[in-house]
Amino acid sequence: MKIAVIADVHANYAALQAITTHIEDWQPDQVIVAGDLVNRGPRPLECLHFVQAKTTADGWLSVRGNHEEYVIEQADPGFPRQGPVADVHRGSLWTYEQLDSEVAALEAMPFDLSLRAPDGGEIRITHASMLSLRDGIFPWTSDTELEQKIGPPPALFLVGHTHTPLIRRLNGTLVVNAGSSGLPFDGDTRPSYARCTWKQGVWQAEIVRVDYDFAQAERDFYTTGFMENAGPLAALVMRELKLAHAQLGDWVNRYQSRALTGEISMRQAVAEFIKRM
Repeated sequence: MKIAVIADVHANYAALQAITTHIEDWQPDQVIVAGDLVNRGPRPLECLHFVQAKTTADGWLSVRGNHEEYVIEQADPGFPRQGPVADVHRGSLWTYEQLDSEVAALEAMPFDLSLRAPDGGEIRITHASMLSLRDGIFPWTSDTELEQKIGPPPALFLVGHTHTPLIRRLNGTLVVNAGSSGLPFDGDTRPSYARCTWKQGVWQAEIVRVDYDFAQAERDFYTTGFMENAGPLAALVMRELKLAHAQLGDWVNRYQSRALTGEISMRQAVAEFIKRM
């Protein structure tokens, strides 16, 4: 049995296409998209339609990520459309507007999935961990924390969210973080996916990096209107793409509260952050 795991595409259509070609050459039995297919990137509708087509034709499976939830929130008529809160979430609004009536497809994605290995053992997939869609598994996560994040231990536990690949065994569970298939944060701009193989009664895994048309991914930020219309934080997403390191998390920690109170404008906060970095 062979399973390919894609995670955190973040609307990077060029990367998704390249990874899919690589996966199809490997010919897995199952392809799984472990959340954050859309948002924080320029081509959400194309990515969603691509995965929907693969789901119909080839049986791909998907779970919801926190960024799907951010877009779903925008469907609430009461969600702010003006003011500091709206400005912070402008990127999710832009994605929501691109998807239009497709938001129902995001709502239909489950929190987790459970499959069966050839011996009947469990294969469990969720976006970050069983604790929440934002409580991720990092290389420095302790064994005690990891036990809590796995929950009832399956034979194979598949996640994404952190944009940092990981393969680790704990008490009979093989934990695999596929990294990011569109926006890596480990210093390598090449997108990654995970290959999991059932061999002689044991799960084995490897992380695969894929070359792709990076220049096209950059162009998409401008030709789709993302940079112009997704708010000031779009500039930080572009930096994430180019540097292969997280930017938004640091910005949130340093500036979001000040931006929400109106102490500083969003554009000022982003410009100051970039200057300091």
